Amino acid sequence: MAFLDEIFEHGPDPENPGWRHWNLRDDTLFNGAVMGRMITRVDDDGRARLRMFPERCHMNLQRIIHGAVTLSLIDISLFTTMHTTGRGHAGPAVTLELSTQFVGSGQLDRPLDAVGEIVRETGSMVFVRGTVEQDTGIVASFSGIMKKIRTPSAG
Repeated sequence: MAFLDEIFEHGPDPENPGWRHWNLRDDTLFNGAVMGRMITRVDDDGRARLRMFPERCHMNLQRIIHGAVTLSLIDISLFTTMHTTGRGHAGPAVTLELSTQFVGSGQLDRPLDAVGEIVRETGSMVFVRGTVEQDTGIVASFSGIMKKIRTPSAG
């Protein structure tokens, strides 16, 4: 977990019991500068849930959450899913493929969650699928493939 500890602040979120922070320590990078504060948890069914709190800057001309924001949340959730429910690879990874189907619109007045599960994990790859949800409605479904990057410290 040294990689995560160096890069992320992922301790308990006192404002949301049962949730943990999922924020880069350097908030001038994309996650913090564009996406804002995010929290995560593993649900009772074993799926990883990544939550963002939409703001006006996440809105498009139709006054709904911009598709690029939803795609970014999904991409970040691939990593959250891998690191919180996977086999313990806590090193870096890259997204090789991301397939998304938008089926609804996200609203600014409530949190937006990406909920993912690992379909399969090999020594070097992680296959994830999931949905983006707001309350009980589905905004998008997705699947993605991640490649684990081997570093001397990550094995």
